[in-house]
Amino acid sequence: MDEHKESLRVGAAVRRRRRTLELTLSAVAQRSGLSVPFLSQVENERARPSRRSLEKVADALGTTAVELLAAADPARTVDLVRADDTSVEDDSAGGVVRSLVRGHHQMHAQEFVGDHDPGREFQLRNDALMHVTEGAVEVEAEGRAYRLVRGDTLYLTGGVRHRWRATVPDARVLVVAVAEHIEAVDEPGPK
Repeated sequence: MDEHKESLRVGAAVRRRRRTLELTLSAVAQRSGLSVPFLSQVENERARPSRRSLEKVADALGTTAVELLAAADPARTVDLVRADDTSVEDDSAGGVVRSLVRGHHQMHAQEFVGDHDPGREFQLRNDALMHVTEGAVEVEAEGRAYRLVRGDTLYLTGGVRHRWRATVPDARVLVVAVAEHIEAVDEPGPK
């Protein structure tokens, strides 16, 4: 996939989301801590935001970086992501993030290698699970700390605030979540 074409779609997705919320570039800049000229360049396809910048924009727009990327990519009914796929992004903490599901779908999956911003707190709208494929990580959720090692899986119900960090170099974590645009509703119990 051409890197420039991907940035074009991300800029358009950011603009669509901002306009849907009826926000000005100034308001998004204030919320995100990024400059109006930079945000304008992103929206007008003249700049490609780093992963961290995209997360700041997503937070300011009340969504996630994964959702913005998904909205930027057309949905495919069948899509193969190869192990040597070059569409990975460096995380602000030196790790690598690779999307395993591309496009606007009901599920998202990402592979994190190494560490990421351990101070960043997440609160996903819908359910998610974290599976450690290599190494070890620590997860803080609902006031408890969990140490996960290779083969461990942690399930998080939608709305649970959490943060995590790799405790060994080159840890690999698979995060699978119900997409943010899906409104998961609890099924009523037996009557």
